[in-house]
Amino acid sequence: MPYPLFDRSQLQILPLAQRQHDMTADDILPLDAEVPAFEGPELALLAERIRRARDHDRAVVVLMGAHVLKQGLSRFLIRLLEEGWITHLGGNGACVIHDYEMALIGATTESVARYIREGQFGLWQETGGYNEAARRAVAEGIGFGEAVGKTIAEGDFPYKEVSVYAAAYRCGLPATVHVGIGLDIAHELPNCDGAALGQASYTDFLIFTQSLTKLEGGVFLNFGTAVMGPEVYLKALSMVRNVARQRGEQIAHFTTAVFDLLALPTDFSHTPAKTEPGYYYRPWKTILVRTVADGGESYYVQADHRVSLPNLYRLLHAGR
Repeated sequence: MPYPLFDRSQLQILPLAQRQHDMTADDILPLDAEVPAFEGPELALLAERIRRARDHDRAVVVLMGAHVLKQGLSRFLIRLLEEGWITHLGGNGACVIHDYEMALIGATTESVARYIREGQFGLWQETGGYNEAARRAVAEGIGFGEAVGKTIAEGDFPYKEVSVYAAAYRCGLPATVHVGIGLDIAHELPNCDGAALGQASYTDFLIFTQSLTKLEGGVFLNFGTAVMGPEVYLKALSMVRNVARQRGEQIAHFTTAVFDLLALPTDFSHTPAKTEPGYYYRPWKTILVRTVADGGESYYVQADHRVSLPNLYRLLHAGR
């Protein structure tokens, strides 16, 4: 016997103009913003690895959580795409929502504490454009991220110049979206089509996997995503290694880095025991240890994204 479904037609969906926003376009940092220096050798070493990778036409792949955008760092990501330092950029569904809303109205981010009490959290009309982009992706046979970027780049979006996905589309570079159904506010809306989301995001997963075929000699950077990033990377890496092995090739000699705030021990080269909480921090065991065990190297950058990303960009830009 089927279980009853929630009737979304009962929902009251309000325009974004009625929402109080915690972030506006004024919060997006300019490229010359004053930021604290990063103390430590990790960023300089990573910049050297990225330069070497691009000199040899190898992949530099980035997966990120939405806080990278919420910290006002869109312009740095856009310039890294434009200058060719990043060859593939991926994010979770929240990245698309913040990127889309910012491009559309120059503001994003709501108070969860306030709106969840009112039963209004996430229930905003214009955010439904996220769901229409998924339908467009299916209709045009493209990935979710490309559909979002195309929609923003070609549409009436007054703040499109700070859209990361529009920039990737302009540059002809893959920017993918890796969705977990039920994780994003747009999934609350009546126009959400789970089948379209699944197909569009799975297409992006295959695009991401194809990018990893050029990871030998390349770089993978994980910015602030503790579950999506390491898990999507892990499965995709297994797939490309499977095919490479059949061809007598290797994808083993590359650099990984995790950018986060969690304090790790100085020596993070071994997976913690299952009895230790650190074992359940996926970026450590997956990105820093297991996947580079056969000839790769890894770095951990403990810093606020507003410190690490601008400083990494400036190291790369200075070396052009």
